[in-house]
Amino acid sequence: MLFDTHCHLHHPRFDADRAEALARAREAGVTRLLLVGTSVEDARAALELAEQHKGVFVAAGVHPEGAARWDGGTRRALLDLCRHPRVRAIGEVGLDYHWDYPRADQERAFRAQIRLAREVGLPLVIHDRDAHADVLRILEEEGAGEVGGILHCFSAGWPEAERGLSLGFALGIGGPVTYPRNDALRAVVRQVPADRLVLETDSPYLAPQARRGQRNEPAFVRFVAEAVAAERGLSFEEVARLTSGNGARILRLDGAP
Repeated sequence: MLFDTHCHLHHPRFDADRAEALARAREAGVTRLLLVGTSVEDARAALELAEQHKGVFVAAGVHPEGAARWDGGTRRALLDLCRHPRVRAIGEVGLDYHWDYPRADQERAFRAQIRLAREVGLPLVIHDRDAHADVLRILEEEGAGEVGGILHCFSAGWPEAERGLSLGFALGIGGPVTYPRNDALRAVVRQVPADRLVLETDSPYLAPQARRGQRNEPAFVRFVAEAVAAERGLSFEEVARLTSGNGARILRLDGAP
């Protein structure tokens, strides 16, 4: 019924109650999860968990925080991970200008992983924090529209959304859409084409307003679905069906081309 297209259930913050968190997600109607890796080692941990559960898939990639360590060995390790049928995307990859990670290293790793995604034919999960113009420019320059993917935790305005949409990307909408002061994101949610919306939690981070201050978890994607439904004048069930179908199509599940 619901698809959390970006979570980190393999994160150590779930070590004490991972099985219970997964059970709560199932009880909340979450039938599919995409566990997103931030390094080769992290993606391997995500894959180990995914192999144990139906409906759990993996994105493998190197986050901007680890970009300085990008090398040929990292690329070969990711390429090997991509051969696993549960690995359905390259991510999360991109740029982060909020923290002081070396920008040249970030760009080098980002471009290399876009090229890898095109080589293996997998969509991208994009991390973009305070770097909208450069992220979009690099996606355009590297031909990322060939594979498309998800602009994770979308936080820019409508002009940036249009550029991402023109490249075939969907917008990942999470807990911030529920924050009282985030009218700008809600305006984007009202405008984006229905086939370009997916839901996410980014758990254990970015809990929705109803659980603000708590550890986020996949079950809380229901709050995101409710907020999107309210903005678009749809029922909860319609949003769940629509966004889950979008996620399956982007990640080429259920035999989707």
